[in-house]
Amino acid sequence: MRKNVIPYGKQDINQQDIDSVLEVLKSDFLTQGPKVPEFEKAIRTHTGAKYALAMNSATSALHVACLALGLGEGDSLWTSPITFVASANCGLYCGAEVDFVDIDPRTYNMCPIKLEQKLIAAKANGTLPKVVVPVHLCGQPCDMKAISALAKEYGFKVIEDASHAIGGRYHDEPIGNCVHSDITVFSFHPVKIVTTAEGGAAVTNNKILADKMSLLRSHGVTRDSEQMVGESHGGWYYQQIDLGFNYRMTELQAALGVTQMQRLSGFIKARHHLANRYYEKLSNLPLLLPYQLENTYSGLHLYVIRLKLEEIDLSHREVFDALRNNGIGVNLHYIPVHTQPYYQALGHREGDFPDSEQYYKEAISLPMFHAMTDQQQDEVIRVLTDILVKVS
Repeated sequence: MRKNVIPYGKQDINQQDIDSVLEVLKSDFLTQGPKVPEFEKAIRTHTGAKYALAMNSATSALHVACLALGLGEGDSLWTSPITFVASANCGLYCGAEVDFVDIDPRTYNMCPIKLEQKLIAAKANGTLPKVVVPVHLCGQPCDMKAISALAKEYGFKVIEDASHAIGGRYHDEPIGNCVHSDITVFSFHPVKIVTTAEGGAAVTNNKILADKMSLLRSHGVTRDSEQMVGESHGGWYYQQIDLGFNYRMTELQAALGVTQMQRLSGFIKARHHLANRYYEKLSNLPLLLPYQLENTYSGLHLYVIRLKLEEIDLSHREVFDALRNNGIGVNLHYIPVHTQPYYQALGHREGDFPDSEQYYKEAISLPMFHAMTDQQQDEVIRVLTDILVKVS
């Protein structure tokens, strides 16, 4: 009989979380009530951003963030190839073209040097992006000062995809304060640092952007008489003044988010404990361990190793399969977006972003979740060591 699998990620739900959701189920509000604004307040308090808008997913938040910034047909969005497809798809949803900037091979995030080189070329041929989406992969912050400086010089808007990064810090400031971006987006999927089952949020310091995203997440409908065309007909009256979507978060999700946010610092502390043990116990294996950019503190959503394949006799796939076959639920984050068939049909080709493609050939995400015990982690380390030492 096969042993229990140690997953690469897992939510941590306690009795307080359950009681909070049950309280909502017994209340008068299941969709839009007091818990959504309470959750939004918790996000504002943590990040220091002026406005927070909870939504049903980070994908939805990325979409309305792009629309709020005016992205549309004839425009382009640039992001990292090493991300989930949503970071790129949000541009296509708006009718824009999507392109990519290769990663820094140390941090696995968008490389500011390569971004600048691409911007210089784009300026020369009149194809500068309207929006750039740096992705804080694994919870590691991008070099946002450098990206922000380029945004000012070349006139593009910045959306931080911080789906992995709530609880992290950049230059001792919380990720999500939007000091170096127009909008930051978080994810609250079950394997993320904080969960609302499914859910996301967009934060900003710009009231115009916040109002626009608020309108777009709820059908483009308003009850605010100041936004209406003509006079209100009465207390029942609303108007659709834009083409929006049903991207709202429910009270049930928000209630879970409120109690999860109360444990955020503990979640991050637990992840750093695990990361420190990985660093200590894996340092002698033929692996490249995660690099930490100076003046940053990772949220550590993921712990990604890279195999030194030239030092072992197994392929990337063979190591991956051996781990899974021994009950270690590893994963790979991510397949470079530009190599996906859909994006290849749009003209992207393998070879376009070599550092991203090399990363993909070597990367494996090891288990990393709040409630992971030292004993579970020791088992991951034992199995990985047995696989690599026997073939090295």
